[in-house]
Amino acid sequence: MSKPERHVFVCVQSRPPSHPKGSCGAQGSADLLRAFQDTFEARKLWGRFALTQCGCLGPCGEGPNVLVYPEGILYAGVRQDDIDVIIDEHLIGGTPVTRLYPTPEAWSNEP
Repeated sequence: MSKPERHVFVCVQSRPPSHPKGSCGAQGSADLLRAFQDTFEARKLWGRFALTQCGCLGPCGEGPNVLVYPEGILYAGVRQDDIDVIIDEHLIGGTPVTRLYPTPEAWSNEP
């Protein structure tokens, strides 16, 4: 197996609803991960790119969060409608999707 061009991490961290930090899991990240998996399957992207679930990536209040390596680009508030854009523009095209960057406030509110 060859080295993937890019590696996508989808946060599936889950915390109790009363937790002040919130969580990507509470914002639908499990469904987002499944949609990424289905899209990778349908578009035959396995091997060219890697996809992994992970824990907390930081700005939980703006989740679900997705991280793309090797660039280390973090996306926040990712929805299923954003998957094809991330794949086409970033994974395949090499251009990050800046509209999905977390806000600066997301980092300043981290406990």
